[in-house]
Amino acid sequence: MNKPILRDEPVALGAADFFARSKATLGFDVPPGLYDPNIIPASGDPGTDKMLEIVAREQPVRPAAVLIAVVDRPEPTILLTQRSAHLNDHAGQIAFPGGKIDATDSSPLDAALREAEEEVGLSRDFVEPIGYLDLYGTAFGFRILPTVAKVRPGFQLTINHSEVDDAFEVPLSFLMNPVNHQVHSKEFRGMERFYYAMPFAERYIWGATAGMLRVLYERIYSS
Repeated sequence: MNKPILRDEPVALGAADFFARSKATLGFDVPPGLYDPNIIPASGDPGTDKMLEIVAREQPVRPAAVLIAVVDRPEPTILLTQRSAHLNDHAGQIAFPGGKIDATDSSPLDAALREAEEEVGLSRDFVEPIGYLDLYGTAFGFRILPTVAKVRPGFQLTINHSEVDDAFEVPLSFLMNPVNHQVHSKEFRGMERFYYAMPFAERYIWGATAGMLRVLYERIYSS
């Protein structure tokens, strides 16, 4: 299946409006489901929710953090990466900078900032954290807590090619326009599982990354 979401209207976008809405909506309370396997993050799709229940019984919780880095340009953008093709998890896929939360990380925010520095060389000096988005569960057992952040232009990236093949920016206006939010599906143990996809030029943004972008749209513009 490959169809657009038609129930929502495009939003008028501007950097100041986006950041004001984000600061009014988001905070830094860590959801207990990040570490508790008995709490299943709800996706809103019954098939996906059932899949996450199955995964939670079979795999240990794998807490992770990512950085949704919104670059404060005249036309704001979101920084994304293409993961290296040799990685064990999600090889070659489009992702946010981020990864698993280490025991040495003081918070999910600290983990997201550390991973962004390690993967693409994004200095914390350019990053103004705004707050956590909703907890997101994946079929691989990851519990991902995204940090939305305002990023000041002028940074220089240094790609760590052991983890990331490329880093690039996509206009916020494209990613927050529901006309560009497609829904695809595939079977998971006899159940139909739905997931978002947001193809942009030659980049295929899908799965958890597209799902978190959809959550961002719903929290900031639909709540």
